[in-house]
Amino acid sequence: MTHTPRLSLRGLRTFCVAARHENFRKAAEDLFITASAVSHQIKSLEQELGASLFDRDSRALKLTATGSSLFEEISPLILELDAVAARYKAEGARRSLRISVQPFFASELFVPRLREFTAEHPEIDIQIDTSDETSEKHPTNADASIRLFRSPPQDLSSDRLLPLRLVPAGSPEFRREMKVQNRVIVGKFPIIVHDTRPKAWSQWASAAGIELPDDTSVIRLDSMIAVARAAERGIGAALVPMPLSKSWFDSGSLVRLFDEELIADDGYYLVCNEDKANQEEVCMLREWVLQNFTQAP
Repeated sequence: MTHTPRLSLRGLRTFCVAARHENFRKAAEDLFITASAVSHQIKSLEQELGASLFDRDSRALKLTATGSSLFEEISPLILELDAVAARYKAEGARRSLRISVQPFFASELFVPRLREFTAEHPEIDIQIDTSDETSEKHPTNADASIRLFRSPPQDLSSDRLLPLRLVPAGSPEFRREMKVQNRVIVGKFPIIVHDTRPKAWSQWASAAGIELPDDTSVIRLDSMIAVARAAERGIGAALVPMPLSKSWFDSGSLVRLFDEELIADDGYYLVCNEDKANQEEVCMLREWVLQNFTQAP
């Protein structure tokens, strides 16, 4: 009697997603795994079948003839299996939300208050991605995101939450040693610069009417959390966002160096794709976010 090997259902599902995109990275985003995990599962499936499913020699990933035939036959079966499983889900089954939030907003505002949302909606599982500080971007694998935009993004459902107000801040010791004469900063005044806003300090100085030293040293960092932490340690002066940084000022770890603020051209928006705007979970999130993050806490 010939033994027919059982193929991995997870491997077949991963193959279908990868075949649809013809891109392991995009498949990984959809499946919330790494691109290397996708590649490993595909290789395992190829070993089980004894055939290559993708042509990896060309610059673009392409299905082989075997891969194309398999995808044509297996994809409808995977969809049917998902439909059968959906019919048997119990009433009140758990729901999920994938949310992308820029790191500093997540750590200082969103996550500290997230317990309120989960208490109101214990049936919803939350997955938060804080790995990307890029502005003007809504990740394709997110149901909703909170990110910086200069204006309401086209082709997305959006709500403006907070303006971006940048406040000059430093450690208490840094402020004690700072010297200003006739609105000119004299002596050492190292500044900490966020990579995404290299001109922020010059914009602040121009708007505030305060002159920075000509020989100002610059420390560049790629995350706002690192910027605030460096300022807290007395490394230099930083422009930090309010009200996101409120807890740092309340604790005394950071203090204002000047009263003048820089109001940036962009602000925080809650956005989602139009086709998800009316999903119940997204509507619940929107109601809670608008209630809590449209003004300073």
